[in-house]
Order: sequence, then structure tokens, then C-alpha cells
Amino acid sequence: MPEQPAPTARTEHSDADWDDLLARAIAGSGVRAVFQPIVDVRRRVVAGYEALSRFDAAPGLGPDRFFDAASARGLGAQLERATLRAALAHRADLPPNSFLTLNVEPASLCDPAVTSLLDEQGHLGGIVLEVTEHRPIDEPDLLDAALDRFRAAGALVAVDDAGAGYAGLQQILRLRPSILKLDRSLVETDSVRILVEGLDTDEAKVALAEMLGTFANRVDAWLLAEGVETAAEATRVEQMGIPLGQGWFYGRPAPRFGGLERGAGALPRSAESTGVGLHLLVHPLPSAPEGAGRTTLGTGPISIGSVVEVDSDGRPLGLVTPESALAGTLVQALVANVHTTPAELASRVATQSPPDTATPILVTDNAGRYLGVVTVARLLHHLAAD
Repeated sequence: MPEQPAPTARTEHSDADWDDLLARAIAGSGVRAVFQPIVDVRRRVVAGYEALSRFDAAPGLGPDRFFDAASARGLGAQLERATLRAALAHRADLPPNSFLTLNVEPASLCDPAVTSLLDEQGHLGGIVLEVTEHRPIDEPDLLDAALDRFRAAGALVAVDDAGAGYAGLQQILRLRPSILKLDRSLVETDSVRILVEGLDTDEAKVALAEMLGTFANRVDAWLLAEGVETAAEATRVEQMGIPLGQGWFYGRPAPRFGGLERGAGALPRSAESTGVGLHLLVHPLPSAPEGAGRTTLGTGPISIGSVVEVDSDGRPLGLVTPESALAGTLVQALVANVHTTPAELASRVATQSPPDTATPILVTDNAGRYLGVVTVARLLHHLAAD
């Protein structure tokens, strides 16, 4: 989502004024791009940049006012073409091994005004199309086809405001993004609101952010915490294992591709943040009360799969597979705290006697309650990619 400048006095314009402002902006007059760093939180290096739009013709108006006015007149795609052109003009200057995210409404990705501009770019390696779902998707099949075409050209897809508005989990699954953005001001459903603001003190927000991280991992996406403004928030994001961060603490929007703010690079590393925990490697496996898993699997079809039996406090007792259920036994599995680093867990697996690479590791929170499992295959894949 484009980061807005500081609020200014609201300026009213007539329809004629807007028609003139939009005509000039669509022609490219007074339209420019600024770029905000996106940071690899663990390595503390800039991984990419988000292109944000600025309109110099009316300094008192934020970009949202321009896009709303254009949308109301059926000119949204034409205005987005102008802002995308301004951002892509700097593509050749993008630092090596970094990416550039471009904000695009779903409808615009199906409009020739935008698709022709992207087609002109040729290979889209290093480009991330950030779907800004401020409005419902009217023609999902056309959007699917467009995204498939741009992916084939090398682009990646990001979803802004994951879990908010029209960007629900079902829609995220449809779009198959590579990046899910956890917004500072809004990640909201009918009953849930998460703010990156206060993430350093609110454990409920932490739990929900961790849930989104687990979901992102399951759909092979990166979670990005947007709007990080304080050292405390940045420390919490790092401790939670969220891989990407964005916000004024790391770097403000600038006309050129810049580096980290001095304070971000010098942020002390706490004991928890020296290595990423298991948050992003955990995936769910059903749990059942003590004895219930063995009874259910022992009488049901083998295709039911496995469950984890837990005691009355939610602590894992062992794994029930279809085979162990028939024998009325539990499979003993390695148990690890969610804050254990992947390297530490790999060392524990390797020192088992004999090593067990087939049984998943049971993961718990600080109170010992069952959270999910980590497979050895997923653990090794993560370490190999690190």
C-alpha cells in the first residue's frame, strides 16, 4: 500500500479542477516515484524497494485522493499506467539482488493500459506486482490469466493488507502471492484487528501475526511487517522471525534507491533475535485429547492421517499414526520450543540415537502447549536456503 505523506489541510476541488489535474497526471505531468526500502530483517540489508507515487501538481492532496478521483471517473488504469511508468523509469538503477514492488489494482492488471506497459518491459525479473485490493475483484478468471502471464515473464506477486478487506485468506490462496504484507494500520477482518503499532507490547497481536506467518509459510510466501517505526517494534519483528520489514525505522521514501537508516543497522541483537525461531517452519497437524487420537484413527480409514495427542493443559504427549493407532500406542517424537533456532533443532535431530528423520518434530510455546509440527524435510530445506 502506498505510504502517505504527512497529513495536510484538505483541499476541495471542483469537477473541472479534477478533470484537469487527472488529465495532466495521466499525461505524466507532475507524477514522480519515490522508493522506500524493504529490509531483510535477520541480515539487516536492503532486499528491495516499494515504489510510491507522488503528485506535484497538487501538493496538498495525497495519492489516495488522486486514485479515488480517477476510479470514480473510470480512469484508474490510465492513472496507474502513469505512476507505473514513473517508477519503471528507474528500473535500470535498481541495485543488484534487490526487487521493486509496484502497486496495482486487480482491475488494472486486466486493462490494456497497464498490461501493455508491463509487456513493454520484457522480462520482469526483480519486479513484484503488489495487488492493492481496495475493491473487490470483478473478473477473477481474467486476473488469474494476467498474473499467470506476468509470472511466466519473471514477476512475483504480493498481497497488501493480508487478511483485510477483500484480501481474505481465500483470496490470498487464489492469488498465490510470494509476499504477504502485514500492514501497520490495518490487517482487519470482521472480528480481528492487528496493528504492527504496539507489536512490542501486545501479545494478542503477536499471536495473530505468528498465525499469519505460519499461513504464509504454508503457501510458500514471505511475511512482511509494514510500518515499523520504532526500535522496539523492529526488535519484536526480528524476534518473531518475520523475514521482511518496511517502515520509517528502516528507511523513509526517497527519490533514489537508498540504504538503511543508521539506527536500523546498529540495532542491538537480543539473545532471542540472534537466530530465527521456528515460527515460519511450523505447520498445523490436528490434535486430540489423550486417548481420543488412538481411538479415532484405530477405527477409521488409514487415509485419516496422523494426530497429536495432548494432555488437559494442551501439552503434547506423542504422535498417533494410523499404524500406531491400530496397536494402541503413541509414537514418541522430538519436542522443541518455537523459539529454538533451526540450526539448534537440526543439531538435536542429528544427535538422536538413532537419528529419526521421518517423524515430525512437535513444537510448543513457552508454556509447553502444542502449536504444530516441523518436518525434517522442511527444516533441511530452510537451512539449505539460508
